[in-house]
Amino acid sequence: MGYTTQSYKMKFASLAFAGVLLIACNSKDSPKDSASAAGLTGSAERLQSVTMPSVAPGVADMAQSAPPAAPRPDASPSAAVSQVPAAQVAPSMLIRTGSASIEVAKLDPAIIKVRELATKLGGYVANSSITGGRDQVRSATLELKIPAAQYDQAVGGLGNVGKVEAVNTNVEDVGEEYVDISARVTNAKRLEERLVNLLATRTGKLEDVLAVERELARVREEIERYEGRIRYLKTRAAVSTLSITVHEPMPILGQNPGDNPIVGALKQAWRNFVGFVAWSIASLGILIPAGVLAGIIWYAYRRFRRNRLS
Repeated sequence: MGYTTQSYKMKFASLAFAGVLLIACNSKDSPKDSASAAGLTGSAERLQSVTMPSVAPGVADMAQSAPPAAPRPDASPSAAVSQVPAAQVAPSMLIRTGSASIEVAKLDPAIIKVRELATKLGGYVANSSITGGRDQVRSATLELKIPAAQYDQAVGGLGNVGKVEAVNTNVEDVGEEYVDISARVTNAKRLEERLVNLLATRTGKLEDVLAVERELARVREEIERYEGRIRYLKTRAAVSTLSITVHEPMPILGQNPGDNPIVGALKQAWRNFVGFVAWSIASLGILIPAGVLAGIIWYAYRRFRRNRLS
């Protein structure tokens, strides 16, 4: 009996000593091991979680089981700019628009020269308008679309059309907007890829699948809108616009274009003579009665004076 009790005491002491050793070992675990255990615990909890605030409700249930594919779609554009390939960033995104005024001797040959200039530089005339009339100086406005690299050459060739009066050029730098939109497209495509992976690797409730499809449609719509803006910026930067106005000389003395000042002066003299004759005729209605009345008064005065003297 005593032997058995002593054996139990020895076994209990051994177990107690082993327990103390285990506690000491556990307390001396490195922080790295603790962090790994915590990470495993957190991963298990995330796999069991049903909350995902970055996407629509229902998408979160399927997103937790998908493998990580990309950073958050709401990442700042500045963080994504560095991830845009260098080939996608245009070296120069400048939109040039200009206007010029040219005086020419004859309008029709000048219009032909402007069209030839546009064709020579690889461009075309987009819009044109011609004005002229009896009381107007003949003029024409032509809007040229030319390659951006040929813009300076087009401005230099205006002297062959006529006398250049004025040239104005406006330059708009859209490089910052281009880079920003490119970064947004990159992030949106990553989100699109992640959503596609969700649909391919996980089956869930019908409402969850529909929520993912709606989110995917929204992301693809944003991508199309961004890519359309990028194409527009590229086109505007690649093609410059130059509006050229050509007009014939203003008349030297005449008030109206094409008038001869001498002939105009003779016509005005004749008009003045006719006006004077007309005024004279019209004034006879006053002068004749006034003359008759004056004659009657004079005759009465002479007769009164003669009778008085006699």
